Amino acid sequence: MEHKTPSIAGSETPSKKGKVALPASCDPPQPGAPQKALVWIIFGGTGQMGRSLVKSCLNHGDSVTVVGRIFESTPEQMAQAHMHHPQAENAFGTLCDVRDYASVNRVIDQTLDRFGRIDCIANCSGYGVIGACEDQDEHEIRNQFETNFMGTVHIIHASLPYFREQGAGRYIIFSSTSGALGVPGLGPYCATKYAVEGLIEAMLYEVDAFNIKATLVEPGLVRRDEADTSMVPRWGHFLIKPASEPYSHATSPALHAKRMVQWLGDKQPTSAQKCADLVWQLGHCSYPPLRLLLGSYAIESIRDRLRSVTEELEDWKHLHFPVAPEPGENRGEGEGENRGGEMGDRDQDMEMEVEETSPTSNRE
Repeated sequence: MEHKTPSIAGSETPSKKGKVALPASCDPPQPGAPQKALVWIIFGGTGQMGRSLVKSCLNHGDSVTVVGRIFESTPEQMAQAHMHHPQAENAFGTLCDVRDYASVNRVIDQTLDRFGRIDCIANCSGYGVIGACEDQDEHEIRNQFETNFMGTVHIIHASLPYFREQGAGRYIIFSSTSGALGVPGLGPYCATKYAVEGLIEAMLYEVDAFNIKATLVEPGLVRRDEADTSMVPRWGHFLIKPASEPYSHATSPALHAKRMVQWLGDKQPTSAQKCADLVWQLGHCSYPPLRLLLGSYAIESIRDRLRSVTEELEDWKHLHFPVAPEPGENRGEGEGENRGGEMGDRDQDMEMEVEETSPTSNRE
């Protein structure tokens, strides 16, 4: 299966109206051209990105099942959340706990009963604890994995058989820059996002033959674009945990994530609505990318991390590959004619050394 080059929000080709658009290689929807109305399920539809994505889908004439969290919203709130939107008849509100497979499965059934089909599923739900790895207890770590990773697994297990039978379907899974680099103060949260990224990337190879697509969305520092944020917690889906004494000094790396969210407040540089419009295009483009980075912070931070990985590979490759001779250096007799053999001998020497010094070796 061929993966498209990741699209990067902020570097896409602008349309004639100045709006940010996916690159032409994705075959995105063209402005003014008629589009088939899709049916979406948006888990986490009451959160920061979820609310913007719901509005974008409704504005373009799509139908949406808006899924809120059972411990944050009531059925009455979900029923009335979009009642004043001009396309309110295309919105159906319901509640779910993504940690519970049966709860997720009910959302699938409800959507099929209401709209008759499902075209695209977006998972915007998530939960994170801001604090040092040592300060987070087992319950907090497990809850992050149950929400972020197992929630994604439940969504896939409940919907993939339907998509496979339909012969088409699309997943848009919200990851994070924390799924591509380690952020001090967000260790367990990063671990959940790394797990989600590995799951989706592997699954794409398995389902490509069924015409099922998936994209990992990696936003960074996204602000709220709407005045009404009464349904969105102050720090989004993050809980800030008080630091223990070893990690409490002002310059502690473990407080990095906390300093960032409190310093930025609502001044994040990336627009949630522009992000949502790009994600809507993902649902309608013919060749979605494996990853979509949203915002300059995401681009720069992930680029720096990849550069660091590349530099480490270059620093240590001499352990596994022959070192190129200096200009004018005499080569030994036969050297260069049997580089493969030299490589094999070097690897064998390394393996023998490890075996001889291993504490688990059974050699006498």
